[in-house]
Amino acid sequence: MALIVQKYGGTSVGSTERIKNVARRVAKWSAQGHQLVVVVSAMAGETNRLVALAKEVQAHPDAREFDVMVSTGEQVTIALLSMALMELGLKARSYTGTQVKILTDNAFTRARIMRIDEDRIRSDLASGCVVVVAGFQGVDEAGNITTLGRGGSDTTGVALAAALKADECQIYTDVDGVYTTDPRIVPEARRLKTITFEEMLEMASLGSRVLQIRSVEFAGKYRVKLRVLSSFEEQGEGTLITFEEDENMEQAIISGIAFNRDEAKITILGVPDRPGIAYQILGPVGDADIDVDMIVQNVGHDGLTDFSFTVHRNDYRKSLDILKPVMAHIKARDVVSGDTIAKVSVVGVGMRSHAGIASTMFRTLAEEGINIQMISTSEIKVSVVIDEKYVELAVRVLHKAFGLEQPV
Repeated sequence: MALIVQKYGGTSVGSTERIKNVARRVAKWSAQGHQLVVVVSAMAGETNRLVALAKEVQAHPDAREFDVMVSTGEQVTIALLSMALMELGLKARSYTGTQVKILTDNAFTRARIMRIDEDRIRSDLASGCVVVVAGFQGVDEAGNITTLGRGGSDTTGVALAAALKADECQIYTDVDGVYTTDPRIVPEARRLKTITFEEMLEMASLGSRVLQIRSVEFAGKYRVKLRVLSSFEEQGEGTLITFEEDENMEQAIISGIAFNRDEAKITILGVPDRPGIAYQILGPVGDADIDVDMIVQNVGHDGLTDFSFTVHRNDYRKSLDILKPVMAHIKARDVVSGDTIAKVSVVGVGMRSHAGIASTMFRTLAEEGINIQMISTSEIKVSVVIDEKYVELAVRVLHKAFGLEQPV
């Protein structure tokens, strides 16, 4: 008998029939003697509907009231799933994030989990109950409802698995695992049996949308065994996200190709080449809660240099507005920018012990006439910024160049 936390996303519970299907799947695990905690998202489209309603009333909704409203989507789902489980003869009980309680900080719309009171869940499990918990939400010290931000239900599932010391956390989604790249672009993409937390963290941060990055960080920190499975297929082992030192890892140099179209690039020309200039440029951007991704500063000539960085496309215009007074202050010559770029990355722990990955990547792109605008590297990834129109071509040729369609 194992203690398993399962998480089902919005598409998995998108209708009452799909909720019944989830209940049948949970019942099969329960019949095998496992203890189950099930985390669910709101039904597909429901959170978007609630957000739209809020904006009809208030253009910029009050953060506290916004969280009160959007958290109701999951409350509906947990009740429906519990009813569906009861119809199958199982004992089931649902809990909101407040009832559990999942204690968070007070950063409305993007709260972070501080701790979880698991006593009530353990008591229910001991009595033979399937426990159904609302994802995406918690409560702060003052008793205010909070939400965890985009993909927060994944984080809820992993956090519960960590608190309960579960044997495994299973993330059910509309794909049957983690692939070497997006199968919609490369039909030959291969499902990975295993991938390390390091690689999954890089893939998630670089554009792969299978798992939310905060959930991967949480799982890695607390060593939660994580598995990605399809909620629409009865069979399949999915992809196990594990640790590099584990045995039986797929011995691939490169595990996957990630890409992200949500990028914009800003270059400030004629920047004085002196200490502290990077902070003068990026400090105000950071103060505005804008994440900067790749940064490149050219070699200085005649006391001047060029300074380039990328931000999320949604923050592009805001970043330019922030930089106008900064440019005047530092006496920069000009700014050039664009939001038609994309980032393509190759990821793999095998890079640590294999040379030539970057050169293979650069040669492959050069042969297709794809110009590289920026480069960023780490121990297990190489990322390049290219023109957005070449993204799919770049992903396809790199996937082939590294032999990722071949079984390991």
